[in-house]
Amino acid sequence: MTQATRYGMIGCGMMGQEHLRNIALLPDTQITAIFEPDPQMQKAAASFAPEAVFCNSLEALLRRSDLDCLVIVSPNYMHLDQLEQIAKFPARPVLVEKPLFTDPEDLARIERFRAQYNAPVWVAMEYRYMPPITALRERLAEATGGIKMLSIREHRFPFLHKVGDWNRFNAKSGGTFVEKCCHFFDLMRLLIGANPVQVMASGGQAFNHLDETYQGEVPDIWDHGYVIVDFANGARAMLELCMFAEGSQFQEEISAVGPTGKIEAFVPGPTRFWRHPSQPAPDPKIVISPRQDGLQKEILLPVDPALLAAGDHNGSTFYQHQRFLAVVRQRHAVEVTLDDGIWAVRMGQATQRSATLKQAVAL
Repeated sequence: MTQATRYGMIGCGMMGQEHLRNIALLPDTQITAIFEPDPQMQKAAASFAPEAVFCNSLEALLRRSDLDCLVIVSPNYMHLDQLEQIAKFPARPVLVEKPLFTDPEDLARIERFRAQYNAPVWVAMEYRYMPPITALRERLAEATGGIKMLSIREHRFPFLHKVGDWNRFNAKSGGTFVEKCCHFFDLMRLLIGANPVQVMASGGQAFNHLDETYQGEVPDIWDHGYVIVDFANGARAMLELCMFAEGSQFQEEISAVGPTGKIEAFVPGPTRFWRHPSQPAPDPKIVISPRQDGLQKEILLPVDPALLAAGDHNGSTFYQHQRFLAVVRQRHAVEVTLDDGIWAVRMGQATQRSATLKQAVAL
C-alpha cells in the first residue's frame, strides 16, 4: 500500500484554504498538522481538513516527526522569518507562497537560508500553471520564431480583505508590484529566458481603499500602473495593471510577439467577480497569429469544474501541487526555485522604486 504524504500547513487564510482544497484532490495525501493563530481561519480550515491537528505555535508544528513536507501560506512579511525558523529543524521539502520576502534588506538573509537549508524549496508561482499560460509557453518558440516583445495586461478586482488587513499597506505586503505582480515578473523571465537589466515604471493609488482606515491609518497600497522591462537578451516586456476593473471578460491577457508571428493567452478571472450572470464566463484560450498567412488559430482550454471549484486560479494551484508532490516523493526536480522567487521580488521592488523616483532603475 502507498503511504500518504503528510503535510504541515503554516497559515490557513483565504489562500491557505485554496491549498487545502487542492491537496485534498491529490491521491494519497493527508493534512496532518496546521498552525493558524486566527480562530476564524482555524474553524474554516477544520472544515477542509477535519483530520488535522492544530498546533498552538510554529515551533510545535516543526517539532513533529510525522510531517513529510511543509507549506507556508502566511502573510507576506512572515515568510522569511518562518523559513529561518524551519531551518533550525530537520530539513523537509517546503512550498512557500510568493513573495519570498518583502524588504530589500532581506536579500542577504535569503542567501544565508539557501546556503544552510539542504531540502527542496519551491516558491509558489501559480500563474505558471494556468492552462492557457502553459499552452502559450509550449508553443511560444514555434509561434514567434523567438520572442522579442511580451505584453501582460491584468484588469481585475481590488485586493480582498485578509486577516489583520496586512495587504492594505506596503510595509507588510511589499507593495502591489511585489505582492501581486511578482507573478508577472516571474512569467517575463520564464518566457523570455533572460534576466532583466532595467525597469521603468509609473504607478500609484487612484481609487481603491482611500475611504478605509485601520488604526487611524489610510491604506497606501497602489492600485494601478505601467511597467517596461528591458532584458539582457534584448527582449522587452510591458505590464499594465488595473485593480478596479471587476467584471472584465478576461482578467489576464498575455501577448508574445516575434519575427514570425504572435501568440496570445486569455485568462478569465474568478466567476464570483463576473458581472454578467446571464452570460457564462468565457473559457481560457490561446490565439496564434502567424505573420506569413495571417490566419488565426484559436484553441479553447476549458478547466475541469472540480478544479475551478477548488480555487480562484483556473486549476493552477492543483497543477502546481501535483508537481510539488512529485518533488516530495523524489520523482521530480523543483521547477520554481529560490532564485526565481528572488528575481520576481527584486523586479517588483525595482518597479516600486522606479515609480516613486520617476526614473529608470538598473538591475
